[in-house]
Amino acid sequence: MKQEMRQKFCELLGEERVLTDEPMNRHTTFRIGGPADYFLLPESREDIRGIIKICKEEGLPYFVLGNGSNLLVSDEGYRGVIIQMFKNLNKVTVEGTCIRAESGALLSSVAAAAKNASLAGFEFAGGIPGTLGGAVVMNAGAYGGELKDVLKEATVLTQDGDILTIPVEELEMGYRTSKVKTSGYLVLEAVISLKEGDQEAIKARMKELTEQRTTKQPLEYPSAGSTFKRPQGYFAGKLIMDSGLRGYRVGGAQVSEKHCGFVINTGNACAKDVRDLMEDVIDKVRDKFGVTLEPEVKFLGDF
Repeated sequence: MKQEMRQKFCELLGEERVLTDEPMNRHTTFRIGGPADYFLLPESREDIRGIIKICKEEGLPYFVLGNGSNLLVSDEGYRGVIIQMFKNLNKVTVEGTCIRAESGALLSSVAAAAKNASLAGFEFAGGIPGTLGGAVVMNAGAYGGELKDVLKEATVLTQDGDILTIPVEELEMGYRTSKVKTSGYLVLEAVISLKEGDQEAIKARMKELTEQRTTKQPLEYPSAGSTFKRPQGYFAGKLIMDSGLRGYRVGGAQVSEKHCGFVINTGNACAKDVRDLMEDVIDKVRDKFGVTLEPEVKFLGDF
């Protein structure tokens, strides 16, 4: 069965873009995760449509992967198809005061293009470790900015295989959610609308935010970024710190001593370590403050 499926994908994409039993720890910022049955690298919308058509016909589950931030993959891996976007679908084009980018473009690349074109308004996103597609799905944000503030439109592939271009007003973007997420759409590209600005001022703001991240976040360790969503009226990191959990460990996973909102891989963590640690944190914060933290990290595979 596996060989037959591999052959189908090879006929669509070519052998060099079809991997089997691919270790997912190579493709997540946590550096954790067992093997995926199929790991595919599409280069066009037609490739993506073809992959999803095969998956539906064969009853194979699939998951769309950016650069693997905000993701914890099971130690057993994933019994299905990983469609990786950011390797080949990452084109960024400046169009006047707008930037059009494919969903696999890193936010850092979009921010660099904006800076080079003297376009202001995207500085907040330059250090978010993700792709534009994932940022649209989750309405990514940092330092007072959110993607919905600058997004003009997104082009998506629906579950029925239709391609739609949806203006931001119809994307229902909220805190870490969007219509893209709730409808199960797949982002193909997006257009960001910015303002003309002073390049030196844009550079200075990006440098300032980079310094803030470097001094306050545990960037020297693998992690998935902020581990928990911000609860209404609170900060997750402060609740965790005030629960006495700074530096708390389970196996190779640890609540960062630098920023308690981050769970880090100290070098040999497995997915179970991270999951168990997160559950302990949720329990202890609930017991102490009556607040139930929600994971921002997405879980993939069997836990």
